[in-house]
Amino acid sequence: MRILLVEDEDRVASFVMKGLTAEGHAVDRASTVADAVALALTRDFDVVLLDLLLPDGHGRDVLTVVRPAKPELPVIVLSALSEVEDKVELLDLGADDYLAKPFAFAELSARVRANARQGQATGRELRTNGLTLDTRTRVARRGERAVDLASKEFSLLEYLMRHPGQVMTRQQLLDAVWGFDFDTASNVVDVYVGYLRRKLDAPGLPTAIETVRGAGYRVPA
Repeated sequence: MRILLVEDEDRVASFVMKGLTAEGHAVDRASTVADAVALALTRDFDVVLLDLLLPDGHGRDVLTVVRPAKPELPVIVLSALSEVEDKVELLDLGADDYLAKPFAFAELSARVRANARQGQATGRELRTNGLTLDTRTRVARRGERAVDLASKEFSLLEYLMRHPGQVMTRQQLLDAVWGFDFDTASNVVDVYVGYLRRKLDAPGLPTAIETVRGAGYRVPA
């Protein structure tokens, strides 16, 4: 999964990111309302973990902008504000869950999985150009043929299929699937596109993922 963590405290952010990364998730961090809104609106995430007390505002400011734009995106509030009134207000604004600080990482991880499943259940199949991707079972289909995908293969194909017809640069794909800190000189995107083509392409059919020379890759609309 790709997770957006909105947290300005370095110690808390490091704790959460280390645990989620160890479980195989890709985590982007924002430490302000402005950065959180920009990332949430321009990138695809499976879950948002949202702190409330931020340097330039309040977590509710993020919710009021992001929720109308992305109604199916699960948002879990993480906050030291644990009064019932606080929880009710945030849930009314569109938060899906609320976890009071301090929390055990095991509980956070379970909440992430549960909310991600709920979010995927509302629109679990992506379809474009003869391809179908089930985001719950992580199985792709080319026509009637089912293909099991490894974690990064799934994330890469999902990102491309959420932007059908759009050319995605290698840097965009690196950021979205492997994270901002990944080595920009790496050819990992090309390698994984090759893996996907070997699994999805078949004689007599056009390639599932097109190369746009000098630009990047796209899944035809």
